Amino acid sequence: MKRIYAKEDVCIGCHLCEVHCQVEHSRTRNIIKTFKEEIPPPSRITVEESGPVSFALQCRHCPEPYCAYACIAGAIYQDEQTGEVIQEKDKCIGCWTCVLSCTKGAIRADTRGPRKAAKCDLCPGREVPACVEMCPNDALYLEEEEL
Repeated sequence: MKRIYAKEDVCIGCHLCEVHCQVEHSRTRNIIKTFKEEIPPPSRITVEESGPVSFALQCRHCPEPYCAYACIAGAIYQDEQTGEVIQEKDKCIGCWTCVLSCTKGAIRADTRGPRKAAKCDLCPGREVPACVEMCPNDALYLEEEEL
């Protein structure tokens, strides 16, 4: 099971993880075009800040995924082999019960077109998710855990 973890002691709250997440999930995957020519997709990661402490928050791929239990369309489910909480965007009907039921606040509403939910998908096709790879302080790291 792959999970992204944050090290709040080195996070400077630069929000570059959010930017690179948006670029990775954009149509063009080009940083300039994403923000100048497109309506950028919602970031699937959010930097939480409280005074000098900041850290990135994204889907934790919970062992008990309340978002999957709440999804009335079956668009979110937990892969039995990997434990990853997967979203099939095509099945999403935009009811956003997953947004309401996520105890971590890690699922976002995507309002660019038809209502859909957006959650961390660990950047399929990449060995390392964009947010982890592009973090200038290595405040994010990917860890493989056994189920």
